[in-house]
Amino acid sequence: MANKPEKEKQGIRLDPTLFDLLAKFHEIELEDVEMDVGDLEIWIQPGATAIPQIMPKPPSKKAKPITLIEVGFTPPLEQYPGQIVEVKLGATKSEGGTRGKSIVIGGERSPAFCMFENPMPNPPIVSLDVFDMRIPLAKAVKMHVTEVLDDPAAWAKLAVEKFGADMVTLHLISIDPLQKDTSPEEAVKTVEDVLQAVDVPLIIGGCGDPKKDLAVFEKVAETFAGERFLLSSVTQDMDVEKAALAAKKHGHVVLSFTPMDMNLARELNRRLYEFIPKDHIVMDTTTAALGYGLEYAFTVMERARLAALMGDQELQHPMSSGTTNAWAAREAWMKMAPEWGPRELRGPIWETITALTLLFAGVDLFMMMHPAAVKTLKDVVRELLSGHSGNAKKIAEWITVKT
Repeated sequence: MANKPEKEKQGIRLDPTLFDLLAKFHEIELEDVEMDVGDLEIWIQPGATAIPQIMPKPPSKKAKPITLIEVGFTPPLEQYPGQIVEVKLGATKSEGGTRGKSIVIGGERSPAFCMFENPMPNPPIVSLDVFDMRIPLAKAVKMHVTEVLDDPAAWAKLAVEKFGADMVTLHLISIDPLQKDTSPEEAVKTVEDVLQAVDVPLIIGGCGDPKKDLAVFEKVAETFAGERFLLSSVTQDMDVEKAALAAKKHGHVVLSFTPMDMNLARELNRRLYEFIPKDHIVMDTTTAALGYGLEYAFTVMERARLAALMGDQELQHPMSSGTTNAWAAREAWMKMAPEWGPRELRGPIWETITALTLLFAGVDLFMMMHPAAVKTLKDVVRELLSGHSGNAKKIAEWITVKT
């Protein structure tokens, strides 16, 4: 009798439904099951049902946006402990002068044009430059004033009636000892002629010689007492006490002029406080032209304004800018390569960019020269103060424009 076959190995057959469960749940938990086995081996035959792979779904393609996303915006509001003092320029007949109107600058409680925090109490203003003698001028400027170069009164009238100047800056260049060295009495006569020609407030500018400027300022201040001129300017190398007392005694305002240094501005203002009220001081920290230090001039002015709003009392004054300095840049007036464009257009743009840059630093008073630059600055100020909202559709079209 043949030997019995070797005892068959015992195996467990897994039901195919188990694979379906594994495919769905990836694991199976058995409860209340006992298994008493020795060596347990599980064979998965090639023909058995395979566990299907779960493939991730491809990301859906997002449609290209065709409109701007509308989101809410709440501007961050700040409260500043300081405030810029208000300074009145020019005096009407009822105020002791002869001007048709007075102009107030300053008074801000927030940085420039942050009107969501506080409204601007007084808009920035523009004063056009007039000279008491013929001087070299850029062709782009000279073409507009050729007929009045020898008549400061007619020049002032043209600036107000045709070019829209809020004020007139009369530069008494002829008093310079290195020029004509005209006397204070002659300067007074020129001021009188301009005063009769226009009824806007005046800025009386000197020649830059501290001794001669002081002598002329004293004579002009006394002769035109009560007119509330802005005497431009009082500097550290001048007899500050005499200049300030002359302005105070006869009812005028002084321009505190310093190089681009906040500490020097503080120092000069502090000296002036000994003789004159704060609301009789406008300060100028020097304007550098586009391409010649404009960014540094902006930084100093902006820092001075922010420091004043944060409580620095020695800097809480309206700021003035000699924006005409833009014409000192050779790119504003020289003939250059064709890619620079015509200088008749380039020059006004140079002055305009200089002015607009310093507008956002907080400048309250701009001394300018070219009519187109004046108009552009005044148009921008008017638009910013109008409260009109932007045109979102126009902005979207600009973003998608192809060049």
